[in-house]
Amino acid sequence: MSTPLSPLPALPPERLHSACPPSILGFASTAELADIDAGQLHPRAVEAIRLGLDIRDGGYNLFILGETGSGRHALIDQLLTAERAHGPAPADWCYVWNFNHPSRPSVLRLPCGRGAAFRDHMQRFVEELIPAIGSVFESDDYRARIGALQEEAKQREEEALRTLGDEARQRGVALLRTPHGFAFVPMKGEDDTLAKEEFDQLPEARQQELGEHIKLLHDRMQQLMNEFPRWRRELQKRVREAGQEALGTTVTHMIDELKARHTDLPAVLEHLDAVHRDVIASGESLRAAPHADEDSEGVTYSGTISVQRYQVNLLVENPATGARPLVYEDHPTLQNLVGRIDHVVHMGTLVSNFTLIRAGALHRANGGFLVLDALKLLTQPYAWEGLKRALMADKVRIESLAELVGVTGTVQLEPEPIPLGLKIVLVGERMFYYLLSQLDPEFPALFKINADLDSEVERTPESTARYASLFATLARRQGLRPLSAAAVARLIEHAARLVGDAERLSTRTRPLVDRMHEASHFAATAGSMLIEREHVDAALEAHHRRNERIGRQYLDAILRGQMLVDTAGSHIGQVNGLAVVQLGESSFAHPVRITATVRVGEGEVIDIEREVRLAGPIHSKGVLILSSFLAARFGWLMPLSLKASLVFEQSYGGVEGDSASLAELAALLSALARTPLRQSLAVTGSVNQYGVVQPVGGINEKIEGFFALCKARGLDGEQGVLIPRANVCNLMLHADVVEAVRAGQFHVWAVANIDEALELLTGLAAGTPGEDGTMAEGSLSQRALSGLQKLARMRREAGRRAGSATRPEGDPGATGDGPGARAGTGRRS
Repeated sequence: MSTPLSPLPALPPERLHSACPPSILGFASTAELADIDAGQLHPRAVEAIRLGLDIRDGGYNLFILGETGSGRHALIDQLLTAERAHGPAPADWCYVWNFNHPSRPSVLRLPCGRGAAFRDHMQRFVEELIPAIGSVFESDDYRARIGALQEEAKQREEEALRTLGDEARQRGVALLRTPHGFAFVPMKGEDDTLAKEEFDQLPEARQQELGEHIKLLHDRMQQLMNEFPRWRRELQKRVREAGQEALGTTVTHMIDELKARHTDLPAVLEHLDAVHRDVIASGESLRAAPHADEDSEGVTYSGTISVQRYQVNLLVENPATGARPLVYEDHPTLQNLVGRIDHVVHMGTLVSNFTLIRAGALHRANGGFLVLDALKLLTQPYAWEGLKRALMADKVRIESLAELVGVTGTVQLEPEPIPLGLKIVLVGERMFYYLLSQLDPEFPALFKINADLDSEVERTPESTARYASLFATLARRQGLRPLSAAAVARLIEHAARLVGDAERLSTRTRPLVDRMHEASHFAATAGSMLIEREHVDAALEAHHRRNERIGRQYLDAILRGQMLVDTAGSHIGQVNGLAVVQLGESSFAHPVRITATVRVGEGEVIDIEREVRLAGPIHSKGVLILSSFLAARFGWLMPLSLKASLVFEQSYGGVEGDSASLAELAALLSALARTPLRQSLAVTGSVNQYGVVQPVGGINEKIEGFFALCKARGLDGEQGVLIPRANVCNLMLHADVVEAVRAGQFHVWAVANIDEALELLTGLAAGTPGEDGTMAEGSLSQRALSGLQKLARMRREAGRRAGSATRPEGDPGATGDGPGARAGTGRRS
């Protein structure tokens, strides 16, 4: 190994990975540990959730903020399950026929557990009603009474006709029945009638007299014919009243039996009274065709006269224990939230009635809790607005998309809205919460409690112990094998790696549980009763291998020389940067060549990525900061006369972030100083205007990405990575990197400023400017200053030559080399 080129020592292997010794855990396997409440990892969020659950005023719904896989749903499920046993009992909700407005079904509220009994009682009532009606109308007493009424009506009509006939006979006219009705004919005796020829032979006075009699009798007959329909209506009314009287005793007895079972429910008693009145009023019409309006599946239709209207549509049923409902709606469309009204095809027409009303999630969760995924809710048409309408009105009204967009022209059912009293729990990313808070003015009034789950917790002995208990709890709930202490220690190290911080632990439990499942599989394959460390390592390695395809392609392209990245030698204006690629649940880093060129100009630093619109705003900001650094270090000595270009070589996609600004500044200073940079080193970090190196993300992946390339080409002890000193606390490197550092084959340096980085990259002293602006002879800064001075002279000479070529003869400004001459030139240009 060569002599270090800088007094800055490399990081020792102990700083590269903060291990968790199994001995500090204090157990042999997780079988010894008790279960832990997942809320102990999120005390602040749990406190907010409990506050929201305790306050029963309107608007105190909850929004659970947290990353995917952080155990958000498990936490809220645990808290809500415990909360279900507290608070007022929910109600059962039923829809029944509205006898005053059939298109507006009425709603009944019953105590929990009573709805099913009421529905069943009414179903039995319907089943028993038809036989009861039949027995009433087929009884001998009823038939005899109806027969007597009909006979009486018949006798009344015949008596009226007989009286009219007697009057006609007294007037010498006979009343005859014909196939076409009644006729009046003159008589010539007691029984015979006159023929037309005989009538014509009568004296004219007699003919006129008989004609007047016949006309009068016709008027009397017409009056009588007008009376007959009224008499028959009276008969029908009396028959109907007789049927109602006959039904009265039977139906009253049946209704009284139902009332006796629901004496404590005034609304039910009122509905039963309405049923009683309707059954008696409908009378024999209920017996006419009791199933004529019913299809093969027992579905009835609106507007028909049928005993089916006495049924009960039990919309929501809750257990008699009084436990409050907890509903998870995975597909929160508008109709899945507020309910729907189904239709069936009957004789080519879509029809419906109150028995086809279906409950939505708001109905089922009424009195309890409804958990919704914010993203799924917001992506469903009209669902978010429908939910807000229900919450602001404190009632849920069933509405269809056809009504909302105005494409229906048919008469629709309008079920009575149901009073609403529940807690809505939205679960989503932080971005959705803040966007809704900003863009929807009604959102803060409806969701007053936000529970923000921590993405990470501090890594302390106490939190480590809680994580061990958490792994034990998860293993038992998932039906996995117990974990040994060494396996738990490895998972704790992985939790630190997930958050990218040796001093923190990730609260995202999903990837940890996934690795536990896979480790349990490897343990089962090996015949082990415990999940050991090697099984966890195997699971982590398997996960890495199935996600390394694209990263391997980058590495192969570099090894084949298709992507140009050097790991040996030195080069002016060229440095190895490190880029991180995030793909799904995994990420990887690969080295990328960054180059800089300088030439005469006006102090401009060109970011080629920005010029071609491949750079994001943060990357462009980083390049502008480089210009500020050059001006701060060198610009007060002279005007900067350079034009520099920076580029990520062989980069064909977008570039974002400022983590390459340290490497870009090093390449730029190398080009100015004409001093080569070591290609065996890679650089990551951002800088500010004073050259202070600032922390960046993905530090572990970046180190491992360059290490993988160096290892593939052969480690020679010269290779390493420069990282910001503030990122040392984030190091949780893989074991092979740590072992290579321990063996002296690879190095990791933590730098605090650009000068420390330059000394490592060039082997020269950085040469920080003194108070008088002078720099140490031979230092990199002095070389860069010389380069800038040379560019300034070249610019002046080029300007002088251009000015001489444009001045006319005899111009006094053409002679001399003093300030006046240069000023004159400037004025003319």
